[in-house]
Amino acid sequence: MTREQRIVETFVEFADTMVDDFDVVDFLHRLASRCVELLDCDEAGLLLADAAGALRAVASSSERTEALELLESQNEEGPCFDCFRRGDPVFSDDLVADRARWPQFAPMALGKGFRSVQAVPMRVRGETIGALNIFRAGAGRLDDQDIPLAQGMADFAAVGLVQERVVREARGVVEQLQGALSSRVVIEQAKGVLAERAGIGVDVAFARLRGYARSHNRRLGDLARDVIDGQFDASMLDVAD
Repeated sequence: MTREQRIVETFVEFADTMVDDFDVVDFLHRLASRCVELLDCDEAGLLLADAAGALRAVASSSERTEALELLESQNEEGPCFDCFRRGDPVFSDDLVADRARWPQFAPMALGKGFRSVQAVPMRVRGETIGALNIFRAGAGRLDDQDIPLAQGMADFAAVGLVQERVVREARGVVEQLQGALSSRVVIEQAKGVLAERAGIGVDVAFARLRGYARSHNRRLGDLARDVIDGQFDASMLDVAD
């Protein structure tokens, strides 16, 4: 399959998931994973603004602690923070040269093995609601042909979050995002519970949680709440890798 065919297949897959009751968190994780598959990058993640305007990580291409910490660190400094504030893409071809630009974020990213980063805004109806962050182990930015694709993925994520049905409601856009952000918090807690009980890594715990939810047509957030509340037998996830 050619790269162009894979891109078309990806957007068709995304469109198929955008039904009335689709799982927002799973959708965003899939999108982040597809970014790594289709773009020249090593990790990707999405941050959304909460009701107070603070950026919070909601999905990543992997559950690696390094990537998640980098996403969360950008609440007040970093490419995603600048991107969200300005509503424009932000690039760093070489974080070594950008230590003064982001004195906290740049050393942290370098220490975790990333040399360059790009952030593109998630926009809907003229409003920036978050940012897509793309991490690369090597210096340099994305190829020219990849930059529009990255922006398209970010915009598609924004459309997925704020569907026409939701936009027509009287509540504001930021309020609609709170559901996804709250689900992410619950999922993080459930990952920790599963990892501790089974003596496994958080990556494996998340894979089992997500695999069971998808195979049993359950929402990730709902399943995570049942795990935390003890209403779900976590041993049933042992075969869900």
